[in-house]
Amino acid sequence: MMLVTGATGFVGSAVVRRLLDRGERVRVLARPNSDRANVRGLDVEVAEGDLRILESLGPAVAGCDAVFHVAADYRLWTREPEAMFRANVEGSRAIVRAAWEAGVGRIVYTSSVAVLGNVPGGSADEETPVSYADMIGPYKQSKFRAEEAVDALIAEGAPVVIVNPSTPIGPRDIKPTPTGRMIVEAAAGKMPAFVDTGLNIAHVDDVAEGHLLAHDKGTLGERYILGGENLTLSEILRLIAAEVGRKPPTVRIPHNLILPIAVLAEAWTRMTGGDEPFVTVDGVRMAKKHMFFSADKARAELGYAPRPAADAIADAVRWFRENRYF
Repeated sequence: MMLVTGATGFVGSAVVRRLLDRGERVRVLARPNSDRANVRGLDVEVAEGDLRILESLGPAVAGCDAVFHVAADYRLWTREPEAMFRANVEGSRAIVRAAWEAGVGRIVYTSSVAVLGNVPGGSADEETPVSYADMIGPYKQSKFRAEEAVDALIAEGAPVVIVNPSTPIGPRDIKPTPTGRMIVEAAAGKMPAFVDTGLNIAHVDDVAEGHLLAHDKGTLGERYILGGENLTLSEILRLIAAEVGRKPPTVRIPHNLILPIAVLAEAWTRMTGGDEPFVTVDGVRMAKKHMFFSADKARAELGYAPRPAADAIADAVRWFRENRYF
């Protein structure tokens, strides 16, 4: 039996599908009132529980051979950073400890490239130096502390392999994620300009396959970047435009011109009680760097083989169009 947390989400549901494809029995941890559209119709056992409720984790991990802890609070803006830290840090510590104490033989923890260093003009890898002071915003900060918490359990003997996905895109991004929202806006012709930044784009199904490879072949205690292709935002927007038959934006806006707009957008969201501003201060600060990464370690040690970013973008655009996001 394999337990997947975050299975109702984007990456988690892709991991579930990949496990089912190869004949595994799958249990998913889901909150009682969660939206389960991403696992509807799948042959999975549902364990109702919450990472923040310790007593719900024992039954979830009982009898499992492996746990894929994919769940995370992933937002670039939140009015309650403490809640994000509880979910990402304390939740990760709790599920890993519960699985270890239950005798689970293998735990795959989904971290993020958000916790890794940056190489100006190059690509970062698993060993690029980084510190907490480099983390921008509560999401990166909470994921950094979460990986620290998991590392501490590894040092005690917990059987964990860490994976660090880059920027997954593709089908079933129902929320959607911040990157998914960008794809929808661009496909709808609502991004007339762009900033100079870069992302490492990976197909969500390749990232899911990388989780299984980490389970099968990963070295305990090691971390593996599950990335794809490094592209500038301009290149990404050109690929999206080609998919929908639009002209790509050609106007590049300096980051410093966007920053005041982000400040006003956040203030308006707080004042009106909205969920998330359309542009955030942390997002602008992060965009000042090209977030490029290398998946060479995963390729060499796991046999990870991501497809071209253009294919991932095409699948993402197709899914969003078919589901009427634009």
